[in-house]
Amino acid sequence: MIQTVSNRIAVSKRTALRLAALLLTGLLVASATPAAAAPRNSFKLAWSIYTGYMPWAYAEQSGILKKWADKYRIKIELVQVNDYIESINQYTAGQFDAVTATTMDAFTIPAVGGVDTTVLILGDYSNGNDAIVLKGKGKTLKDLKGATVNLVQYSVSHYMLDRALSIAGLAPSDVKVQNISDADFLAAFKTPDVKAVAAWNPALAQIEELPDISIVFQSTQIPGELLDIAVANTAVLRENPDFGKAMVGAWFEALAAMRSENSAARKFMASASGTTLENFDAQVKTTRFYADPGEAAAFMRTAEMAANMDRVRTFCFEQKLMGASATSKDAIGIELTGKTILGDPANVKLRLDDSYMQLAADGKL
Repeated sequence: MIQTVSNRIAVSKRTALRLAALLLTGLLVASATPAAAAPRNSFKLAWSIYTGYMPWAYAEQSGILKKWADKYRIKIELVQVNDYIESINQYTAGQFDAVTATTMDAFTIPAVGGVDTTVLILGDYSNGNDAIVLKGKGKTLKDLKGATVNLVQYSVSHYMLDRALSIAGLAPSDVKVQNISDADFLAAFKTPDVKAVAAWNPALAQIEELPDISIVFQSTQIPGELLDIAVANTAVLRENPDFGKAMVGAWFEALAAMRSENSAARKFMASASGTTLENFDAQVKTTRFYADPGEAAAFMRTAEMAANMDRVRTFCFEQKLMGASATSKDAIGIELTGKTILGDPANVKLRLDDSYMQLAADGKL
């Protein structure tokens, strides 16, 4: 089993409160990034173990990352941080120039923390890795009304529940949320008191094997929304565009190796993530990778992507994840492709940039 799949999205209530305290004390501010001052030739990229991030590990091990860095006469140090949220906190504090994250966490941590951040790579989205499960056969989304749903609070599973309720015509107040650790998904669901859980693989696969259950919602029903990405400090990227080019080039070459018939790359990724090749391949099947940089760049430009980002910021504001001073979801600006802005144009802190992926698609890296 991939022992730290939770590292991707495990934003517990305790983590959110800790983050809020950091924000209030001013520890997470844009000025914490001395790297933004001038052009340079050495950079640091933080990542954590999750199916969708494992190509980075292979890019380093195989020499792909070095090859692309050498092409632009720079150095890129890839650093594994065992705690996903801590990796984003460290990026926000200026200890890294880039980090792997979800769109939601890129918004609620560095952007909310005042660090102008650019979404450089669309990596993948959950395409069956996440689901809401109820006990009993024949259950539907409507049966969520009045239920207590066990999940990792403030994670993308929480976001998925919010989307499911909306699709079912239910309100967030129609359910109760019980915060649990992802490590407890299976054990909790086996207890008599727990009737509903929002979980992700590999625990989800084990839950699906239990008798007398109903899968009432899956991430396949909201394609393109639970997105894994790579982001970079905007000021660093503007001063050092070759850093972005090398990152994008290395990513798509490593991704191509993972998807090839030769399983050597996947064997390494499986081993590095603490699982078997069979288990890793099963998770890859429920993870929709953007293998083609042109497809990724095109999706970033769509109205669907804009709508997804609007849903993310709406959820974050409603869950009070935008800081105590935010009076609306417009408090922080998100710059979409084409320079369209959601929110405050004077306070843009998250930007979608399709240009580097488009260079890769056009063979111009």
